[in-house]
Amino acid sequence: MLPPQGSAYAAEVDTMYMALFWLSVVLFLGIAVAAIGFAWRYRYKPGRVTPHQTHNTMLEIVWTVIPLLLCVGIFFWGLHGWMEYAVAPGEAMEVQIVAKKWIWQFEYPDGTRTVNEIHVPVNKPVRFVMTSEDVIHDFFVPDMRVKHDIVPGRYTEVWFTPTVLGVHHVTCAEYCGKGHSDMQAKLSVDTDAQYANFMETGGTEWEDYKNNPAAWGKLQYERKGCSTCHSIDGTRITGGGPSWKGIWGKMEEMNDGKKVLVDQDYVTESMMYPQAKIVKGFEPIMPTFQGLLRSHEQQGLIAFIKSLGNDPKGGPPAPTMLSLPPKAQPGQTQAQPGQTQAQPGQAPAQGQK
Repeated sequence: MLPPQGSAYAAEVDTMYMALFWLSVVLFLGIAVAAIGFAWRYRYKPGRVTPHQTHNTMLEIVWTVIPLLLCVGIFFWGLHGWMEYAVAPGEAMEVQIVAKKWIWQFEYPDGTRTVNEIHVPVNKPVRFVMTSEDVIHDFFVPDMRVKHDIVPGRYTEVWFTPTVLGVHHVTCAEYCGKGHSDMQAKLSVDTDAQYANFMETGGTEWEDYKNNPAAWGKLQYERKGCSTCHSIDGTRITGGGPSWKGIWGKMEEMNDGKKVLVDQDYVTESMMYPQAKIVKGFEPIMPTFQGLLRSHEQQGLIAFIKSLGNDPKGGPPAPTMLSLPPKAQPGQTQAQPGQTQAQPGQAPAQGQK
């Protein structure tokens, strides 16, 4: 009847839920059977006169005191559970959540950020501190039995201890506009080794696409929320940005009248500094993806955009193989996860094709 129990908190919620469910079944059947029985027993018969009734003191005491005791018991049972899970334990890992139309943005303790994907270690408490950039959203993880509103201008919190390895579904449970149903995310519960690997490289999935950056880029287009604003068939999404169809290698006119070549530098700048150049006819509404995209994800998106060009084999170079930034040597500063290796206007770093 209920989703899988993915956290220690879920078992307690389910116990109370099922207790209330079966209590409701028993009370419903008791009331329904009694009502049907009385309706049959005292049905109309010619010549039968119904005696005058006043009240029954014992009956009134019973149907007042027993429901009262049930309600008081349920209240304190629920209060106990609420107090136990209202405040996260001190050792809980803190993750910041920013909800906005129509993506989830997660920030880890080390500053690493992800979009529509969150990884947490198994059997360790995780505390989520949440806020919204626009309207009311709702952080709902059915397997964890966690659901809480996210209000703009305020911070709300939830926490749980994940106990089941694997991928769990996250959704927005508060209507937030036309993209509400697309506001989904994946919560992956990892072993300690898997979590450490994800924090360093973003996991191993990208390696399956190493020789096909465009396919990896299409996956990021769907996962990172790009599809809510940019079409890939040439149509214009209302309130969104330019379509990616056929733009690679094109001279695009900006709002200031200048023309810019759509190449790797321009696309990278548009992801990291979206307000730097605004295409003519569009509003500066795109958020920055600084820190939200790892190097191989940027490479994939660039390759995917090139594959949508009118002449995919033409135009400026694009990545032909996914790669990670080289590890920093002693005394050097290594690029943070999600940062591009090539700044706007510069050549790609060594190792990036």
